[in-house]
Amino acid sequence: MDIAKLAVLGSGSMGTAILAGLIKAGLDPARVCVTTKTQNSADALAARFGVEAIALETNPQANIVAASGASVILAAVKPAYLLPTLQQVSTALDPEALVISVAAGITTASMEGELPASVGVVRAMPNTPAIIGQALTGLAAGSRTTQPQLATAEQLFETVGKVVVLPENLIDELGTISGSGPAYVFFLIEEFVRTAQEMGFDAQTADLLVRQTFLGAVNLLEASSKTPQELRAQVTSPNGTTMRAIAVLEDSALHRIFNTATKAALARSKEIAAGLS
Repeated sequence: MDIAKLAVLGSGSMGTAILAGLIKAGLDPARVCVTTKTQNSADALAARFGVEAIALETNPQANIVAASGASVILAAVKPAYLLPTLQQVSTALDPEALVISVAAGITTASMEGELPASVGVVRAMPNTPAIIGQALTGLAAGSRTTQPQLATAEQLFETVGKVVVLPENLIDELGTISGSGPAYVFFLIEEFVRTAQEMGFDAQTADLLVRQTFLGAVNLLEASSKTPQELRAQVTSPNGTTMRAIAVLEDSALHRIFNTATKAALARSKEIAAGLS
């Protein structure tokens, strides 16, 4: 990947996952500078990846130092800190730099307002499977982002999974599906494990039953050319036990529940964009 210098501002789980993917894909660690809160964290990142890592607790100007001269700046800070961080580093940026944000709810227009007019902006919405290289990342380009810059962002996130490029008005919606989606899956697994235990299985066996069931089903879906509906039909024999269970789920208005849940997530995303706590 042709990145002369990469600055990663923030080293939480997402920033670290993306960094790991890039290093694994062959990005020279000598071209990377990472910022983090504590010196212990900085030392750990430097030891793990061989990158330069600067702690904010020892150098309050760490973000400025990292961003200076960087061709790509990956802003992996929390949404509340994103715009102040961009404002802080704006004067240190290369005129042709690309800023990529993974913060939920903050629009490209808001980011562009804190940056020099020549700096391109891409908004990214990855999800936590980036940690194992299985992310789904949505990308939206800002008003002044060039096609080569967008291609760079695509290549960057392809190191941790699959990428879709969307108009920005769909990025928040994507966040309610793929961004929050892993939590929905884990919540379903939690509930299914609890049900298995209530049926009499011990905790360890219940966990194994449910984990392997979900894992097998997802792998079957990945390996098959059939739709989820077709695969479900294979399991759902007419007048059988699964059909009875599916009927209960349908009667519970599961579709409406998912619609309501994703709309709630979308509303919260817009609250974040509006600066509401």
